[in-house]
Amino acid sequence: MDGKKEEELLAEIYRNAHYALTSIADILPETEDEPLRDELKNMHDEYERISGEAARCAHERGLELKEPNAFKRAMMWGSIKMSTLKDDSRAHIAEMMTQGTVMGITALTRSIRDCESGCDPAIMKIAEDLLHIEQKSEEMFKSYL
Repeated sequence: MDGKKEEELLAEIYRNAHYALTSIADILPETEDEPLRDELKNMHDEYERISGEAARCAHERGLELKEPNAFKRAMMWGSIKMSTLKDDSRAHIAEMMTQGTVMGITALTRSIRDCESGCDPAIMKIAEDLLHIEQKSEEMFKSYL
């Protein structure tokens, strides 16, 4: 097993989940559509579960996962606030979340492919679970467009 690739995959899982959690937390106050709010809350729970699994897995291996970049989080917050100030419709919120989800799917897919041969099956399972959540979320958001 390639410890460096496993560490990078765990870091990507953790980063991906945290950016999703941050985005959901930033967008929820701007979302008036109750069915969409409920979906976002359910997603938040799923991303929290994945983040916890990644953190536990890293801890078991003596790895330290870094919190996502504070500047990037602040930029995301500002972008969400400005964008929803102009348009807080259900379709616009779904479009913003779809864009973020697609970026997450792309980064995670790349990291999974880099680690496919020889990575710990437990880490791969967490990555594949997150990828499934991201893909399911993308489809859900598209239904709101």
